[in-house]
Amino acid sequence: MDVINLAERFSRISDHWQPKIIGAINDFHVKIVKIQGEFIWHHHESEDELFMVMKGRLLMRLRDGDVWVNEGECLIVPHGVEHCPVAPEEVHMLMLEPATTLNTGTVVNDRTVSPEWI
Repeated sequence: MDVINLAERFSRISDHWQPKIIGAINDFHVKIVKIQGEFIWHHHESEDELFMVMKGRLLMRLRDGDVWVNEGECLIVPHGVEHCPVAPEEVHMLMLEPATTLNTGTVVNDRTVSPEWI
């Protein structure tokens, strides 16, 4: 068992929208990511996602209304809900989601990545 220093792990990330795996809990991955700008509209057929803002402020666009997630807050997006993360300024986020979760959900394009362990 190792202690994970989040500040140190975030310091290893230089690119936006490139999630990194920092741990696993059963069939779930614990990921961190730095984001800035707007992602794409997408949904996940069977995976729920937890987004926890560690630094900054996240705007989660939803078809039925936008939600702001402030530093120290989290949002759970249920499977099937279309969403589009937006970060006007850089945001550091921790995510908890099933290991099978593709970052772009049912959409596969140039923004789709396979996260690496750090």
